[in-house]
Amino acid sequence: MIILVGLGMFWDAFDNKLSAAVLASMLPTGFSTLELNSLFLSFTFAGLAIGAAFAGWLSDRVGRGFAFQFNLGLFAVLALCAAIAPNMEILIALRFLMSIGMGAEYVICYGMITEFIPRARRGRYLGILGFFGGLGVTVSAVLGWLVIPTFSWRAMFVIGGVGALVAWWLRRSMPESPRWLESRGRYEEAEAVMQEIERQNGIPHSLNNSPESSDAASTSVSAKAEWVPITVLFSRPVIARTAMALFLTVICLFGSNVITGWMPTFFVEQGLTVSRSLGFNAAIMSGYVVGPLLCVLIADRIGRRNSIVIFGTLAAIFAGIYPFMQHPALIVVIGFILVAMAASFLTMCLGTVPEFFPTAFRFRGGGLTQTVGRVGLIFSPFIVLWLYSHFGIVGVILALSGLYVIATLMYAVARVDTSREALSQISEEALSRDDREADSRTPKDADVSVGPTRTGN
Repeated sequence: MIILVGLGMFWDAFDNKLSAAVLASMLPTGFSTLELNSLFLSFTFAGLAIGAAFAGWLSDRVGRGFAFQFNLGLFAVLALCAAIAPNMEILIALRFLMSIGMGAEYVICYGMITEFIPRARRGRYLGILGFFGGLGVTVSAVLGWLVIPTFSWRAMFVIGGVGALVAWWLRRSMPESPRWLESRGRYEEAEAVMQEIERQNGIPHSLNNSPESSDAASTSVSAKAEWVPITVLFSRPVIARTAMALFLTVICLFGSNVITGWMPTFFVEQGLTVSRSLGFNAAIMSGYVVGPLLCVLIADRIGRRNSIVIFGTLAAIFAGIYPFMQHPALIVVIGFILVAMAASFLTMCLGTVPEFFPTAFRFRGGGLTQTVGRVGLIFSPFIVLWLYSHFGIVGVILALSGLYVIATLMYAVARVDTSREALSQISEEALSRDDREADSRTPKDADVSVGPTRTGN
């Protein structure tokens, strides 16, 4: 399953990050300008925002599996259409539509890992998922360096579209999330998925038929599954988690996109040739593979909360010293470390946010946070251009360093540590009995905490 989810993440990251090499290569040919490049990025972020919101609603309403396939097929087909765009304006329009599918992928991939993997190993598998995404970023940078000078930027969209279609075909038979099935009252289907998981892992079904589990299952079945409105994210018991999730998502997305989307353009504007700029970028972006591997090794050992704090601190430090590097070797080495820390921070933040919310509205919670993050990124190209025009690359990177510092300090003092919480406990904490009584809850509110018993971890 992690391979199938990871393939979607790989091609999503590939298509998402090819903009860096593609936009840099368009400047010398006159196909685009810095202003049109900014519009390209802004429309990309707008599509990503819409896709994230749509994915959250569709996943919670219709199911994780259908939403998973729909978004991947959407951006795969549109990537192939983008390869034949006759001008920059049409390419921007196609990119906007393509980005709707791309924005959905991040929400669903991280959410699927949260719902299928036990918390004791979730950090490791989030790191593996991040590795697939980082590999997509790195391969995109390397192919951009090798392919664009020979076949033009159009070949990059062809590669991304064909690869995404292959991934779509391979994962067409992925199982539905048993947590979601049970939250919607589809208990027999949830049990069938659980039994298949047990069968594949050699666990006798009889081990799960104890009186205790039967009583718990009966209690769960007796409760009526209800659709929980999105307003619950802003209710008194949940809003603190929602705010923290929003802040982490905005900072990690902004940092990642500034680093991956603008470095080649900065290099070109500073006088490097397109070929050398893309070569520098390919070497530095390989940090997107190494960073998530660090998560695989240490995230479950030290906890996901501590991982976020450590990676955010290191990203701030290396972002602070990067602009002052002059020697080409130091530019590559420090840039590589900066990218690795930013990738680790991104992986842990996006992977941890879905854990903040119960199953009934988990994907809408994750979708909301990514929607707000993507909306913020719509304006980020103009912010970056303004900083670059007035303060150069030093101003851009130091501003980024400051944001990492703020995010790290806020999460360090926050009392949210999902490493120690079962997903079933999150439901109880999010809508505690005292808060429900104080708010004179409705029957619909009462059902938010109804969730899986066998999938409680």
